[in-house]
Formats: sequence, structure tokens, C-alpha cells
Amino acid sequence: MSNNFRFIDLFAGIGGIRIPFEELGGECVFSSEWDKYSQITYEANFGEIPKGDITKINAEDIPKHDLLVGGFPCQAFSQAGLKKGFQDTRGTLFFDIARILKFHKPKAFLLENVKHLKGHDSGKTFKTIMNVLRDIGYQTIEYKVLNAKDFGVPQNRERIFIFGYIDFIFFEFPEPSKVQTKVGDILDDNVPDKFTLSDKMWTNAIRRKENNRKRGYGFGFSLFDKDSEYTSTISARYYKDGSEIWIDQDSKNPRMLTPNEARKLQGFPEGFKIPVSNLQAYKQFGNSVSVPVIRAIAERIVKLL
Repeated sequence: MSNNFRFIDLFAGIGGIRIPFEELGGECVFSSEWDKYSQITYEANFGEIPKGDITKINAEDIPKHDLLVGGFPCQAFSQAGLKKGFQDTRGTLFFDIARILKFHKPKAFLLENVKHLKGHDSGKTFKTIMNVLRDIGYQTIEYKVLNAKDFGVPQNRERIFIFGYIDFIFFEFPEPSKVQTKVGDILDDNVPDKFTLSDKMWTNAIRRKENNRKRGYGFGFSLFDKDSEYTSTISARYYKDGSEIWIDQDSKNPRMLTPNEARKLQGFPEGFKIPVSNLQAYKQFGNSVSVPVIRAIAERIVKLL
């Protein structure tokens, strides 16, 4: 497909948001990601090393673009108030998105964040973000929480998406695809024994979960099998012990997901290269987006571009 719009990929991670927009004919003209291991994975798959720390990049040094996309971290928002608008986001990474939008005024943007952004600081943070985006000049702003399990991947992963367009238009986020999922769809056929929990680790996990249950805590491991409809959310801390998603095995202790299974759980395509250690791969997929959710949103956005 020929390139028919230009976009930039901020807080790019390993390019999960980029993939669907390129599939739909977009040309990525700039990317930024500060983590050196994510840069390695990004370069292996897209042939370019993202620019580093976005806070040190001038807006005028970024090429013109039609669309800005980014899964920005929610940092340092506790001090964000409601009186100063644009100024209230200084000191947060959202400020860097805002200053780039203000300088370039692309037709549209798509931002992704954790579901809890909407309720952070009793809703003040989200209200500030909305006010800033409107003050910059975006007349259409829509947001919605979408779940990966509703878009064909077996993972319960809720994220908030914010879409903006420079003019007044009608935009609706996609409805769930209703595709049935099961964990078995993403499991590898042959998994090395190193991913299976040791007897000591498994025994300790059972004891901790029972102790937590007696104390009224819900903390502990989560066990899934090939027939489970979906897993819990994979996080960047999965490399520590993976206890949020352990896979049941017949006549063996449970096991962690493999990095390749983590790739599939996030909907990254076959052939996506993982050139880093298992530890870094777990971090990268845990920090990334569910690609099929982005694809469903992208199809609607691209029609407007």
C-alpha cells in the first residue's frame, strides 16, 4: 500500500502502535524511545534507532506529520492542578506531547495509557489533560477504555485511548469484535523445562497464597490453562516471577510464559524479532500495547486522514 499519511511514534517502546498504522499505509517519519534495550528491539524490527529522551528534543526538529501517536507514561501528575492549563503539565511527560502538538498542529493524535489515568487524583489529572488538548486547538476529543480480550487476544488488559482531531468531526471507537479467545491459541508447542517452576518456588507460592487468603488478601499467583478464555494482564514486572500468569501443566509444576508467548499474548505479528534477553523481552511486551486493539482503532482513524 502506498504511503498516504505521515505519523510520529512517541514513547515508542518496541513499536506496537506503529505496526498497524504502517500496515494501513502510513509513513513513520520520527520515533522517540529512551530505553536502550527497547531501542535495540525497535531497530531490529523497523530498521531505525528511535531518538532518545523526548524532553531534550526540540519540536522544530521533528518532521511535519498528520498524526501523533504515543503511549505516554503517567508520571508526576500528582501536582497537576486545574488552574494553569498547559503550565500545569510541566514536569510531566504529557507536557512533551502537548508542546509538540502545539507546535505542529497535526490533524489528529492517538494517546494510550492505563485505565486508571481517568480516576487519578480524583479525576483532576484527566481533566487537566482534556483542558490542555482543547486549549491547543483540538475541537474533537474522544476517549474510551478498551479491553484486549474483546479484540481477539486472550488477555484481560484494559487501557484508555484518547483520540483528537483538529476540526469538529464525528468519531466513534470500535466496538468489540466478539472473536472468541482461549489461552491455548498463544501457547507454544514445545517449551523448554527452564520455564517450569522449581519445586521450591511452587511450594512457596502455594504457602504464600494460602497465608494471604487467611489474612483476607487476594494476592497470589494466577493459574491458567489452554482452555482458559483469557489471562490476567501481563505487566513489565513479569520477569520477576511471572506469578500473574502461570500456565498449568499436566503432571508437572506450572510454568511461566515464554517470551514468544508474551509476544502472541500482545498480538505482535509472526516474525517480530526479539533480539534481547528474556528479562528484557518480558519487560518490553509487558510495557507495550495490544496490537489488535490499536489496529481496530487505526482503521477508523486512517479513514479520516
